[in-house]
Amino acid sequence: MRFDLTEDQRALRDAVREFTETEIEPQARDLDREEEYPSDVFDELSERRLTGVTLPEEYGGRGEGLVELALMIEELSVGLMSVASTIGLHLGVAEVVERFGTGRQREEFLPEMASFDTVGALGLSEADAGSNKLEMETTAERDGDEWVLDGHKQWVTNFLDADYVLTYAKTGPEEDAPHNISAFLVPTADFEVETVWETLGANSVKSPRVTLSNVRVPDARLVGEEGEGYVQRGDLQTGVNVPARGVGIARAALEDTVAYTSSREQYDQHISDFQGVRWEVGEMAERVDTARLLTLRAADRADRGYDGTREFSMAKISATQAAVDNANEAMQLHGGIGYTTEHDVERYLRDAKLLTVAGGPNEGHKNTLAEAVFEQHDD
Repeated sequence: MRFDLTEDQRALRDAVREFTETEIEPQARDLDREEEYPSDVFDELSERRLTGVTLPEEYGGRGEGLVELALMIEELSVGLMSVASTIGLHLGVAEVVERFGTGRQREEFLPEMASFDTVGALGLSEADAGSNKLEMETTAERDGDEWVLDGHKQWVTNFLDADYVLTYAKTGPEEDAPHNISAFLVPTADFEVETVWETLGANSVKSPRVTLSNVRVPDARLVGEEGEGYVQRGDLQTGVNVPARGVGIARAALEDTVAYTSSREQYDQHISDFQGVRWEVGEMAERVDTARLLTLRAADRADRGYDGTREFSMAKISATQAAVDNANEAMQLHGGIGYTTEHDVERYLRDAKLLTVAGGPNEGHKNTLAEAVFEQHDD
């Protein structure tokens, strides 16, 4: 079966690729080194209506599907993964509002989310609720027409520059799990920043730990049905941005390695002429193509309304590991200079490692994939 991009999909990919090459790559190294937020990049993406790529046109978005999202995120990740992660997570929050929010919430939030004038962040993980989100301790208790929230969230990517955090909290007893967790749109101003970690990678967009203490949220900020917030997350599809980020880093590592080995000479020949090097580069290309095909398959299946659990987990595992493996191989083939900040490959390796734990650790996705395989076999 053939899988060809449409003319519009190719045009979007090429436009984002050009943008990345001209606007992101020239400053990516400095943004990472200085831990500087790429606000000018997001302003430009907003001007091009890419910050709302998957949102309906009636709210100012482009109305594109998940294949288009995956293509865009790959291209942005080639330049700087932090840019792609911010857009991907922001659109994930917007997807919740679009799919499960009230008409009033959609009218209030989606137009400004599409333009990136209102920026969303995700408040789901906690110190003791990493892989198992049902162990979260943040609570929301109803008080008249308000909810009172107490607790904390961590790894809230883009919090320092966001406007609202889609915050998940327990609203029911433990025996009702998983139907005891609800989602709320909480202004970032209502949180206190507890810790801004120094991280291995993704330096230009921080993911701090933040706390809520007796914060009152109006009932109008409850998104979706009470008690169903966590369950509804199982229907979200924009998580395909995570493997797409892996594809982008894996491709960037490949392209840099081809360029470097083709110009670097040792023993009176380019090191790209050594068979061992050529084989390694060929394997890097294989990883990129495999990861991309699996990611686009998962996105396409979701676009067509099919259950993509098996396909998504397979893409997530493959693409994020491809990013790590290609970045590591790129550093090796660059030699000592690859260990310095003079080249980008050391950043690729630092950023890639995050992806094996972001969006659920790969070990968890291996369990999900195996379960899907056995269920399919039993059928």
